[in-house]
Amino acid sequence: MLAIKLIAEGLGLGLLLYIICAVGIKNSAVGMVHLYDPKVQDRVIQLGMTTREAIRKRSSLFRGLCLPAYMAYVLVCVWAINGTRGFWPGFWQGFVILSVMNLIDRFLIDEYWVGHTKAWIIPGTEDLRPYITASDKKKKWIMGTVGMAVIAAGLSGIMCMIFR
Repeated sequence: MLAIKLIAEGLGLGLLLYIICAVGIKNSAVGMVHLYDPKVQDRVIQLGMTTREAIRKRSSLFRGLCLPAYMAYVLVCVWAINGTRGFWPGFWQGFVILSVMNLIDRFLIDEYWVGHTKAWIIPGTEDLRPYITASDKKKKWIMGTVGMAVIAAGLSGIMCMIFR
């Protein structure tokens, strides 16, 4: 039963990621160009669609608001809703939630939405597609999996210090 609950919580986190991306590209994919390869960013700047400063601001906003929101979501799910105590139970529950979100990001957002729809295409950069290359995908899988474990361990460690 807990596994189903954790998967549902991970789906909720994946939905949060989807909403953030949808809001980010609502006017055009240029709104999320900070997630693209530097070559695409340079082209968008050359085409006059944005500036380096605007990209920096969006990137900072994304890192400053979204990433803490994801972590807060995990903390609320694992420690407040599920009532978890202890490093290992907190670690594996956080890791499951983050891993479900990672799978949503890899398959539904990166592979399908960015790779197979027109929503993320920035006019004038089509020759730079695929926006997420095979090398990028490999890095995202490795860093996503390792990163989720590190984040889960960090959050669990922090919560263990708080709930001594």
